[in-house]
Amino acid sequence: MSSFIEEPWPGDWNRASLGLCALQALTGGPSYGYAIITAFEDAGLGTIKGGTLYPLLTRFETAGWVEVEWRAGESGPGRKYFALTAAGRTELDRQRKQWHTFTTRTTAFLATAPDRGVLQ
Repeated sequence: MSSFIEEPWPGDWNRASLGLCALQALTGGPSYGYAIITAFEDAGLGTIKGGTLYPLLTRFETAGWVEVEWRAGESGPGRKYFALTAAGRTELDRQRKQWHTFTTRTTAFLATAPDRGVLQ
């Protein structure tokens, strides 16, 4: 058994990737907030609070990237389901490409010699 304990990701990293990951979480079909949060946790992305996720999803609805539907609960209160629209899928593709470019460049920068590209 490893003694390595995974530390939580820096909050800035989660905030930077949250929108992209939220769109990705909806690619399998409509989902609700708690299930999206659970998907993040299952993927090792950390715990996101509903107070952070729901305003983001509301902004996505305003932008036309998601549609919202209330569904009655089977044994409890109803749930608000979010589904990607065609515009949301287009935005996800755009953001994926940007993220790939950004992370590729960041990784390359971090791999450079310590004295390269830094003014002293």
